[in-house]
Amino acid sequence: MRKLFWLAVLGIGAMSLMVLPLGLAAGGSATADTSSTATGAPGLNPVLAQAYQQAATRAPERVPACTGMTWQILAGVAQVESNQAAGHTIAADGQITPPIIGPALDGTGTGGNTTAVRNGTGYAHALGPFQFMPATWAADGINARGTAAAPDVQNAFDASLTAAVYLCGKGRDLTQATQLHDALYSYNHSEAYVAQVEAAITQFQQLPTTAAVPASGRAAVVIAAALAERGIPYSWGGGNAHGPTRGICCSQGGQDGSKVIGFDCSGLTLYAYAQAGVTLPRLAADQAAVGRRIPASAGLSALRPGDLVFFGLIPGDDASIYHVAIYEGGGMMLEAPRPSENVKSAPVWSYDYAGGAAVL
Repeated sequence: MRKLFWLAVLGIGAMSLMVLPLGLAAGGSATADTSSTATGAPGLNPVLAQAYQQAATRAPERVPACTGMTWQILAGVAQVESNQAAGHTIAADGQITPPIIGPALDGTGTGGNTTAVRNGTGYAHALGPFQFMPATWAADGINARGTAAAPDVQNAFDASLTAAVYLCGKGRDLTQATQLHDALYSYNHSEAYVAQVEAAITQFQQLPTTAAVPASGRAAVVIAAALAERGIPYSWGGGNAHGPTRGICCSQGGQDGSKVIGFDCSGLTLYAYAQAGVTLPRLAADQAAVGRRIPASAGLSALRPGDLVFFGLIPGDDASIYHVAIYEGGGMMLEAPRPSENVKSAPVWSYDYAGGAAVL
């Protein structure tokens, strides 16, 4: 295996679980919106958007027989690998700080890794927004910036072009579902990984058609209430109808919420909706039973600002829902994501999306 990926352990809402991939059947031809550009895609960092777009355009220069490379493919891979470098600063030249370093690949199962990979005297770590193994980067890394500097795995432009060329192989047609599958499988030998990236690609393909609808009435009240809490810490079990509170002990990730005043995911939604006169149950899975359910198959275009947005481990099984957020519009949501992070606006996750609920 030339490439390994890792998944973050999340401490979210009423549960703290390893994020697991959704199954996704692929067949026939893959559709790609080659007319759209990454620039301005809802929730996508503009520097990353530029890097993906540039890499998709330049990949055929390196692999002339490669067709069908799009920014959505690269965004889909980066979504699964590093959640679009979430929590890191991306400079205009593409440099990412602090560096993105995956967990030690010691074979203990952290991040889904069960095979030890050594690097010198210690264990290797996957690196950068596309989580390249050091040996893979040393062999295939490309400087995309037109300088004499060595390729930098922590640079968005270098990493994006390297990933694009790697996925192109010797000349794949990535508009064909089977060849896209093979490209992703070559990146990581896991059918679950391929399914998760395919789902992310599909969602990025839908983003340009996801128009932001202005919030009004009680939806505007809910969104304004959640927006006002941005920057408030995550607290396991924290939050009620009156605002942030001390939480409880302890999340599976080890956070003692009783020492933090803040919100967990369902505490934030409970509070925001209470400001509009709506009482929600405390747990994320129970909130899915309120209002008109919007199936995941309907896509983001079926959501309206103020709707609840859910994420679950088993498609169609609301009991498996582990995270809830408030749809802000334009592919964005307001959420209390996990321990060590604050309430924020973020793109609707492409993985484990379980639809929404129109409550108002």
